[in-house]
Parts: sequence; structure tokens; C-alpha cells
Amino acid sequence: MEKVSVNMVYPHNDEKVYFIDEKDVKDFIKKSNPSKRIGDIDIPLLEKEVNNFPSVDSANVYLNLNGNLNVDIVQKVPAFRLNKNGQDFYVDKKGSEFPISKNYSHPSMLVTGDVKRGEYLKLAELVEKINKDDFSRKYFIGIKKEKNSYYLLTSEGNFRVEIGDLDHIEFKVKGFKAFVEKFLVYQDPQKYSKVSVRYDNQIVTTLNPNYKENDSIISARKKEFDKAPEIVRKKALAQATENNSVKPVEKKPEAAKPAEKKVEKKTESKAREKPKVTEKKEEPKKKNTDKKN
Repeated sequence: MEKVSVNMVYPHNDEKVYFIDEKDVKDFIKKSNPSKRIGDIDIPLLEKEVNNFPSVDSANVYLNLNGNLNVDIVQKVPAFRLNKNGQDFYVDKKGSEFPISKNYSHPSMLVTGDVKRGEYLKLAELVEKINKDDFSRKYFIGIKKEKNSYYLLTSEGNFRVEIGDLDHIEFKVKGFKAFVEKFLVYQDPQKYSKVSVRYDNQIVTTLNPNYKENDSIISARKKEFDKAPEIVRKKALAQATENNSVKPVEKKPEAAKPAEKKVEKKTESKAREKPKVTEKKEEPKKKNTDKKN
């Protein structure tokens, strides 16, 4: 084995990555065959070991007639970078995890939250669609999962875009794009804290409470809510918790406390009446003793 040749292959014009150092591969092969004799090389085993490298997608090991050993390697290309439970790692288009390299950092979309393995492929498709669209690529800088809902983090304004689950992504992104081009361009992006496109044919916006110009709007909504009948407020509270968009109704549970105290007073009064009943039963006994005397 006079020479070892390591070739990095990029099929389908894939993006070039540099996770694997050719020198590391050559050193590994030389250690696995210290005698350097062709007859001592176990090519299937060597190919299997190279395929076990964390950043290797596939590897092909073969010998030339002149005794040169060739290693063709296809590296994994990150679809996104995931921060989960305090750990960072890459996920490729096939949904395979692999660790971050100390020598090379690949620019990719950052995703945070408790993302399940079963969601990797759909999430990779979402990132791919964002990267291919000029508008989305400039607008969205990250993805975050909170509970069971996904949010797209924007480079503009103080708000985030709620998309809910990972179904019908293309339709949801197009809906937000139309909202930006036809409405948001005439507004201050700081006005909103959240824009939700998770519902069919609806766009729900949440005002930013830290934006001064929203103070009059928010206070007016609170006054209208306080004047509304109790039945209307209950319906609004139920709808707000479902949509997770209207926050002034969060004070409703405090108004329900006086009703609980009234119930407690009634039970106490009933408990005090019991001794009076026993006193009335003792009176006839005294009359009977008087007759005997």
C-alpha cells in the first residue's frame, strides 16, 4: 500500500462542507494496517469503520491495480442546527444527528426547543423552503418550539410568527408574506409581539404591550371587556385561552373569588344551626319532670 488517496465527493451539486480532515482519515487507515501490505487490508471492514465516522454519509474504499488505496467520502450536509436540552448538534436532510466539529462551523438555521426525532424530516423541509425563497431567507433567522407550537423568529421588528404544527407550511408562509406586503409595510413592526398563521384562512395579531402607541388601544379593549356581561366574558376567556392571543382577559379568574367565599359562608351557617335543633328536643323532658312533682 504505497499511497492512500482520500476524495471528498459532492453528488447532485450539494453544498460543500469541511467536517472531515483528509489527514485524519489517512492516519486512521495507516494505523489499521501497520504492515502496509495489500494482502493484510480488510477492505469491507475498513469501509465499515470509515462509514461509522459521525460526519460521513457514505464511504467507498477500493484498491487500484498499482496498489493505491482510494477512499471516496460523501459528507453529511446540515439541514439545521438544533439546540436541545442544552446540547448543540446538526441534523441533516435525512433526519440524522451528528455532532458539531471543533474545526469547522457550517452556517445553518438555528432551531431551539424540545423537537422530537419524528419531526426532523418536516423541519428540514421547512428550512429548505425558507432558504430557497428570497423573502423568507431574509425575513426568518431562526425557529423555536414552545410546547406543541412552532414559531419563526424574524429579523425585523419585535414579533415572532406562530405557525403551529409543521403541516401546510408552504400555505402558511405564503399567508404571512401576503400579510407583510399588503398590511405590515404600512405599520411599525414594533407594534406587534406575535403574528399567528396557524389557523385556516386567518391571521391573528397580538399587540406589543411595551409599545407606547398601543396603550390607548389596550386600555380601551380592557374597558369594553369589563363592561361586557359575564356570559360574554366567559366566552371571550375560553376563546382567548384557545387562540392564545388576547391577554387582557387573564384577570377574569380574580373576579370569580367572591362567589367562592359566599358558598363557604352558607356552609358555616348551616353548621351553626345544628345546636339549635338539639336544644328544642331537650325542652319536653323538663315538662315531664314537672308533672311528676
